[in-house]
Amino acid sequence: MFVLNAFRTATAISLLTAAAASADTITIATVNNGDMIRMQGFTDDFTAKTGHEVEWVTLEENVLRQRVTTDITTKGGQFDIMTIGMYETPIWGKQGWLVPLDDLSAEYDTDDILPAMRGGLSVDGTLYAAPFYGESSMIMYRKDLMEKAGLEMPDAPTWEFVAEAARAMTDRDAGINGICLRGKAGWGENMAFLTATANAFGARWFDESWGAQFDQPAWKETLEFYVNLMNDAGPPGAANNGFNENLSLFQQGKCGMWIDATVAASFVTNPTDSTVADQVGFALAPDTGKGKRGNWLWAWALGIPAGTDNEAAAKEFIEWATSKEYLELVAEKDGWANVPPGTRTSLYENAEYKKVPFAQMTLDSILSADPTAPTVDPVPYVGVQFAAIPEFAGIATQVGQEFSAALAGQQSVDEALANAQALTTDEMEAAGY
Repeated sequence: MFVLNAFRTATAISLLTAAAASADTITIATVNNGDMIRMQGFTDDFTAKTGHEVEWVTLEENVLRQRVTTDITTKGGQFDIMTIGMYETPIWGKQGWLVPLDDLSAEYDTDDILPAMRGGLSVDGTLYAAPFYGESSMIMYRKDLMEKAGLEMPDAPTWEFVAEAARAMTDRDAGINGICLRGKAGWGENMAFLTATANAFGARWFDESWGAQFDQPAWKETLEFYVNLMNDAGPPGAANNGFNENLSLFQQGKCGMWIDATVAASFVTNPTDSTVADQVGFALAPDTGKGKRGNWLWAWALGIPAGTDNEAAAKEFIEWATSKEYLELVAEKDGWANVPPGTRTSLYENAEYKKVPFAQMTLDSILSADPTAPTVDPVPYVGVQFAAIPEFAGIATQVGQEFSAALAGQQSVDEALANAQALTTDEMEAAGY
């Protein structure tokens, strides 16, 4: 018995020593959104299962985009996993800058990932980043303020109705703004919202010959509508507000409506964080009757830069963080309403998740966005709130600065559009389009 116990003890020590020897520390760059921050709180579960330690670099959205782009294009090697999206993944995957995720385990069940998400994160059928959460955009609104204004939100409203309701709900004396929309400059901030909105107004970034379209009437209608609406019903300093700033305003009861990422639904309906949690309703993003709604399609996903020394450990983390089991872990700890949405078919077949009040609207919004035909008139690019070309991020960031300046009253809408047209044309010609 002594010999047997000694053998077992020696074997256990040997296995622990081997696990420790094979354990790695991986560094992950991520965005400071609520679901990502929640994931960090569960990291101990991953470490307990694998032995791998995790170091987090958590950044504001615009800063994250700059840091990871610089690191991967210069082969800086700062990160083992990067939080990226549907814009970067196909471009970087095609360049060979990302590790293909074509050897994930059978238990992971890649086929369970929603086709819209899998397709947007793949190149020629090969997955290059796994979605942590998927999203479209939709309207979140205060049912009590809508009722007070004598209006009823349709499931599929027009921009005309949204503007009427926003102005009716605005009460400056009470600190209530009828609508909160992104104004902070950035290709993934104000330009994500405005590009999706412009689609509904019949605008587009480029014609079929890659000619910039900011000098066309549809863009003027879009930007004038947005600036006038925000001046009448938006919060002070709106040109500085992105996703997180508007989330905070809505949670504090200072917005009648907010049109933004569907992933925000769990945060505005959580009574721990939101003072209006019991009054929130949901509707599809608005249209103008032209056949396109102003909703986008996006996934915050986890990708591995080629050349990392910790590829195996990074893949283990991605399998853990984007698995069915992770969804169940969050549900067990924080409830089904707080699991990362929009990634797996099985989630939307789950009887418990179907009870979540925003689950179906989120899925409907995701399924209604078509990145292959995002605009009323034909375009040469793929992408709803972006054009999937390498030059887009730089150009759209500059355009976003022009539009943010117009919102802030620093220049007119006409000046902003003229500047956007000139800089886009120059950049596209320099790039050889």
